[in-house]
Amino acid sequence: MTGHLITVLGQRLEYRWIGGLAPHAPPLVFLHEGLGSVSLWRDFPDRLVEATGCPALVYSRRGLGASEPLTPPYRRPSNYLHVEALEVLPRVLDHFGIHRPILFGHSDGATIALIHAGGAGRPVAAAIVEAPHVIVEPETLTAIRATVEAWHTTDLPRKLARHHHHPEGTFLGWAEAWLHPEFHDLDVRNLLPGISCPVLVIQGEDDEYGTLAQVDTVVGRTSGPVDSLILPQCGHSPHRDRPTAVLDATLTFLDRHLPRHAD
Repeated sequence: MTGHLITVLGQRLEYRWIGGLAPHAPPLVFLHEGLGSVSLWRDFPDRLVEATGCPALVYSRRGLGASEPLTPPYRRPSNYLHVEALEVLPRVLDHFGIHRPILFGHSDGATIALIHAGGAGRPVAAAIVEAPHVIVEPETLTAIRATVEAWHTTDLPRKLARHHHHPEGTFLGWAEAWLHPEFHDLDVRNLLPGISCPVLVIQGEDDEYGTLAQVDTVVGRTSGPVDSLILPQCGHSPHRDRPTAVLDATLTFLDRHLPRHAD
């Protein structure tokens, strides 16, 4: 955990800034999964910065990593992904003077990236989205219930404590939100036609948290150019399971759609 904090909308958020060799290129902005944080990205942001020359911002949302903890009751509101995409993320970008980001989102972060690109009314250079959730599928809820069981029966709390200052609040805030009946109405398909920037959508064939219908929906409904990558022998976290493949695909995508991204 980095120890670097900013205050946005009254929330203290952990962040990490990685300088690139092309400081005037669109910055990469990393948006982590539901139980993610700055540290859980490991060295993947550094590798992408080195490969592209783009600078990068990595931050932890409230209740995760070293950011300000949630307070009891921990369950996030059912619209929390929209709040993060349309209220918090714009203020984070403004704080760092980022006007045209390349969004790189994973799982919840991928959904936030899509909501922002389609509904915030702000310029986005491109979006790379891994395992996005555009609707809530039964497979997702089954996997989350299994993770809840693991929370109670395995060393998952200890593992989360390596990356989160308040692991109990982190876990309950995520799991209780997703399993609450109100959250099952999550549907961002109406925002996809508003996305005109290039999009790369990536998913593992063995993703336990979602089906390839998520990819098909993004490909079929967004207005701008869309590339897709389905990775064999890959679960819910492509950048951890297949990092080289994700790096290569991202570079090819950026070279095709933003040929001056590393200038």
